[in-house]
Amino acid sequence: MTTSNPLQQYFRQPAIYIKLPSQGKYYPPGTFEMPENNELPVYPMTALDEITQRTADALFNGEATVKTIQSCVPNIKNAWVIPAIDMDTLLIAIRIASYGHELEFESVCPSCSNENNYAVDLRQLLEQLSAPDYNKTVNVGDMEIFLRPLNYQEQNQAAMEQFEDQKLMEMIPQSDISDKEKIELLSSAYLKLSELTIRSVAESIEYIKINSETVTDREHIGEFVRNAEKKVFDAITAQLSENKMQSELKPLSITCTECGHGYDTPFTMDTATFFA
Repeated sequence: MTTSNPLQQYFRQPAIYIKLPSQGKYYPPGTFEMPENNELPVYPMTALDEITQRTADALFNGEATVKTIQSCVPNIKNAWVIPAIDMDTLLIAIRIASYGHELEFESVCPSCSNENNYAVDLRQLLEQLSAPDYNKTVNVGDMEIFLRPLNYQEQNQAAMEQFEDQKLMEMIPQSDISDKEKIELLSSAYLKLSELTIRSVAESIEYIKINSETVTDREHIGEFVRNAEKKVFDAITAQLSENKMQSELKPLSITCTECGHGYDTPFTMDTATFFA
């Protein structure tokens, strides 16, 4: 016979409620439940979540982020498919729910090199975040290209491959091999980075309309990106860059406490330290 846990009233409760920049779009069926009021409850991290956030391998491959989000935002059933435009909102919300809305950080003044200590109000950062208008398409001749945000799995996979390739490129010049082998390895690494860029662009295309025909086949879209004219490729990447800028956190305006110099510094969320 199953009985209810008498300690259930002491379980963690939602600390804040948030609206997603995506408004729940781009989630595959069965991976997300939208509440009737469109506000997701966000729970504080558990002790197990904090341990997971300190596991190096899980941080590198994204598993720590996925498990923490699914634990703290139970309406999200599969965090791997979260649109990239929602990630900052979710991570900031979990940080607020777990540790409060103030986050201390250090910034070095570019004028006098003084180390300044500040506290940023994460609630204000949440208010900044918004989604690009994905109804804005790229039009080239009789072609209309519709874009979409990458999901977390696609974004994380690309980041890991780029990191590994860049580390390899740093190691090659110091390696004990011939110059010819170094050139060959470097050429291969640069080619891999180029392929990675092309793949990310292709994955960012949802579908393409040509007159009355709609192309959704991923292989066809990938082949098109690889064989398109440079002006077409540039038009797509320009719109992707604009979308990225619209969804990113704005730099923080800092005034140095030592010399009074004002400057902007980017706010980045490294999951290895953001939940520390």
